[in-house]
Order: sequence, then C-alpha cells, then structure tokens
Amino acid sequence: MKKNLFALLAGIAFGFGLAISQMINQKKVIGFLDLFGNWDPSLALVMGGAVGVTALLFRFVLRRPNPIFEDKFYIPEKNNIDAPLFIGSALFGIGWGLAGFCPGPVFASLSIGRIEPVLFILALVAGSLAAKYLVPAKYTR
Repeated sequence: MKKNLFALLAGIAFGFGLAISQMINQKKVIGFLDLFGNWDPSLALVMGGAVGVTALLFRFVLRRPNPIFEDKFYIPEKNNIDAPLFIGSALFGIGWGLAGFCPGPVFASLSIGRIEPVLFILALVAGSLAAKYLVPAKYTR
C-alpha cells in the first residue's frame, strides 16, 4: 500500500511539474521544436533542469543496494545504438514534433479537458499494438 501511495504522489508531482513548466501546452512544445521558425527556447531550461538533476542524483541512487520499494534496480542491459533504437527514437521525435505531445505530458494534459490528448493516447495505443504484432520479437526485448 505504501508503495502505491508514493507512486501516486510521485505521479501527481510529475503532473504538476509538467503543467507548471508548460510541457502540456502543445503550442509551447511545437514552438520549442521549431528551430528554424518562431523558436521558443524556454523549454530547454525545463529539459536542462531535468537532465541536470538526473545526472547529479542518479549516481547516489545507484549506490544504494536496492530501491526503496523494490528488490532490485531495473536497468537496461543493452547499451548500444542499433537500427531499432535509432528508428524508434526518430518515430518518437517525429510524433512529438507533429503532435506536440509525448507520453508523460499527454496524460497530464488530460486535465485540461481537450480532445487532442485523447486522440494522441488512442494513436499511442494503436502504435503500441501495431508494434507488438508487426515488429519481430528480437527487436522488442
């Protein structure tokens, strides 16, 4: 129960952070990604802050023998850049640039009561199901 409560609190804090930083604002995100048009660099501070905090604190967290609410850390075993990673990253970036959403912020943006986040989530689910059934298993593990 404690694990779920802390997960809920972390999710709420994450959602508030996304809302305060305007990461749920499609126009703001697309403006940030529009490098050769009307570029809005303000989200670089949000991303830089997140990367900076992670870079500093990740080392301390991994010094622990295990996470607080798990038996072990789940760290990716693959560390090479291959075609599936490159293609998946490109598709993610293209989707983010076209829609102005990525998976974390889109769920937080459901709170604004617009249809666009719902449509994005439906497309996200459809794409995930398509990958599950169309992409060979050796590329999904």
